[in-house]
Amino acid sequence: MDSTEESSSPTSESSNTTTMDKDLHSTFAELMFHLLPSPYESQEINHLTLAYFVISSLDILNSLNRVEKDAIANWVLSFQVHPGTKADPNNGQFYGFHGSRTSQFPPDDNGVLLHNHSHLASTYCALAILKIVGYDLSNVDSELMLASMRNLQQPDGSFMPIHIGGETDLRFVYCAAAICFMLDNWSGMDKEKAKDYILNCQSYDGGFGLVPGAESHGGGTYCAIASLRLMGFIVDNLLSSCDSSLINVPLLLEWIVQRQGMDGGFQGRPNKATDTCYAFWIGSVLKILGAGNFVDNKALRRFLLTCQYKYGGFSKFPGEFPDLYHSYYGFTAFSLLEEFGLKSLCSELGITETAAKGL
Repeated sequence: MDSTEESSSPTSESSNTTTMDKDLHSTFAELMFHLLPSPYESQEINHLTLAYFVISSLDILNSLNRVEKDAIANWVLSFQVHPGTKADPNNGQFYGFHGSRTSQFPPDDNGVLLHNHSHLASTYCALAILKIVGYDLSNVDSELMLASMRNLQQPDGSFMPIHIGGETDLRFVYCAAAICFMLDNWSGMDKEKAKDYILNCQSYDGGFGLVPGAESHGGGTYCAIASLRLMGFIVDNLLSSCDSSLINVPLLLEWIVQRQGMDGGFQGRPNKATDTCYAFWIGSVLKILGAGNFVDNKALRRFLLTCQYKYGGFSKFPGEFPDLYHSYYGFTAFSLLEEFGLKSLCSELGITETAAKGL
């Protein structure tokens, strides 16, 4: 290649600007709303989750007017599991939301769903989207959903994501807590058992692993702290409060501040590369604790801008192509940094403050 020609590598396509280009990112999110690129075909089982990333992105970017909210609500509601007329919430099934069309099966002649693959994460995403587009969640059959969700909670307080089995870790405790919070009904879980499970996940170094005894992890730490906040066990801006805390806050903060790398970005674990998404996972914990001034926000902003793609979106690492997941968490990170023109984020729910409050 002639040295005067522009390289087609991701590095040459990365944005070199010093600003977060809101309009460009809004166009990127709108394009993702209408048509996902072919590499996302393999993630069809997580269709609702992908939709959450897109629709919440548009909301954060103040661009939700680009899509039809009623159509989105109707589409999301089509994934809800509707049991037969003789449904028993204690029959072991979970009556939440499917993640995709491929996980939906029609009922038999008696109206019984033989293949119910509703999932906690999909249910969280569904309710979050509905709140974003302004749908009244009182229209959702929350009593059946929550009564059946208790079937997923294990004796140690953790949650399985689906009634036929699966992993049990802090991710699904968080999903259950967020679902109960959004529905304003805590009958779907035993909060005390969930709290004990979370506390057992705090490691010797102050962070939280996804399961008791596991290595501390940025995502697991977010799930722990956000869940405790949603359940009311810790107060907002904990550092400014006189309330005693269930968790070892000084040790947690020491672990958190060590996650900011020399390039300004956050890593999820020691000895790992910094990564766009941890600006949300770690940044949200700092916001909930009221400790945003413990890190270098200017350096974090500079790092994020090295991951901004010149055609919109954010990559995981500097100089790579963008993806929907890291683009979304790039937008949330800039919201936490109070970027002009972006909506404020409700850190513990992962949606905007206006959506969380139903405004």
